Amino acid sequence: MISGPSRRTLLTGAMAAPFLGGPATHASAGPPARPNVVVVLADDLGWGEVGFQGQRTIATPNLDRLAAEGVRFEAAYSGAPLCAPSRCALLTGLHAGHGTVRENPEGGPQRSLTDADLTFGGVMQLAGYDTACIGKWGFGPDLPGQPSHPNERGFAEFFGFIGHRAAHRYYPQRLWHNDRTVPLRGRSYAPDLFRRRAVRFIKKERERPFLLYFPTTLPHSPSVVPGGDAGPYEDRPWTGPNRRHAAQVGRLDADVAALVRALRDSGQAERTVVLFTSDNGPHSEKGVTPELFDSNGPFRGDKRDLYEGGIRVPMIAWSPGVKARVERRPVAFWDVLPTLADLAGMPVPEGLDGVSLRGALTGAGAPKRRHLIWNRPRKVQAIRRGRWKAVRFAPGIAGAGPRGRVELYDLRDDPGERRDLAAARPGLAADLLAELDRAIGPDPRKPYAPL
Repeated sequence: MISGPSRRTLLTGAMAAPFLGGPATHASAGPPARPNVVVVLADDLGWGEVGFQGQRTIATPNLDRLAAEGVRFEAAYSGAPLCAPSRCALLTGLHAGHGTVRENPEGGPQRSLTDADLTFGGVMQLAGYDTACIGKWGFGPDLPGQPSHPNERGFAEFFGFIGHRAAHRYYPQRLWHNDRTVPLRGRSYAPDLFRRRAVRFIKKERERPFLLYFPTTLPHSPSVVPGGDAGPYEDRPWTGPNRRHAAQVGRLDADVAALVRALRDSGQAERTVVLFTSDNGPHSEKGVTPELFDSNGPFRGDKRDLYEGGIRVPMIAWSPGVKARVERRPVAFWDVLPTLADLAGMPVPEGLDGVSLRGALTGAGAPKRRHLIWNRPRKVQAIRRGRWKAVRFAPGIAGAGPRGRVELYDLRDDPGERRDLAAARPGLAADLLAELDRAIGPDPRKPYAPL
């Protein structure tokens, strides 16, 4: 197991080179050495809810521009089809068959990270980065001074929600700033506070690179926007929740634009990599109709499903030095920690499930991999190996009988998962499930001692 660094014990690495300013260009063939990093995580944004993936009803011009100028990952996968385990995979480099948090609370206690969990924030702190998490952390308990708090998991600055359930309130009674609560009394729209705080963090004067992790709550349900005004969607012949959901996606797009504008205004865009993605597929909660927006694109399923629509997510990597391209090889959330370690000049921790995606940013392409794994304990599991994907339902789940149910899909010929081939290819299905079982188990990480 890893001895993950806490806020009190992190060492300070080498300082960064001076920042470069000036307008953005595409002169170089990849990201700069030890770049600033901004990781933007949307909440329940579907693969098809952005223009660069074919969305025609909701406008996302700023994200579309980043996608056109950067690397668009055509087959990017979240860590899980719902919040907490997906974020755990993103932060720790482990899929949900190995990670500490493998389930959402679902009526029980909030799952927590532990002292064993080295996050990408911890790695970047060890590399000498100024680190911040602003937005929805998503792991309890909702208390300071405990191992699952962002300050203890590698983020020197934290502003937002600690726990999962409180983040469902767009006008909260309070937010956390590090180890103290900030009273708000339900008068402030949380995403606006996150954006302003993030812009200030970006523009802060410093002599070392920074990592900003920006897990916004947009566009998670409920569909709440300031004043209830859906802006350009107010007069559309839709239900109120659908109009306001579209407006939430528009606000998300504008918030990303504000962060990029802050990078440009402060002369730091040239030395920054921006990664944008979503924690899982689109939701259908509190009156929102994903079919209206074609939110999952050509895929089947949405949030909570291990069909492609629940785990295939939009992903962009943008930097002025990165040439525009489309990466078609599958990548996953557990690749983010190894990628950021690589970009920061740090050794990649041993025993992770992820691999560095530096090659995707330099034009060499994402690495080939053996398989991808998803695990919802006691409910459903899935494995993708090349063109083939197997999904296994536990007894009684999603209509499965007392022996459960196995489905097999050829994603090359059937990306929408409409033709179950398990009966026609039982040997292949059994082989994939055996590999899936071997991939699920205890934490495989090794102690991390890079300095």
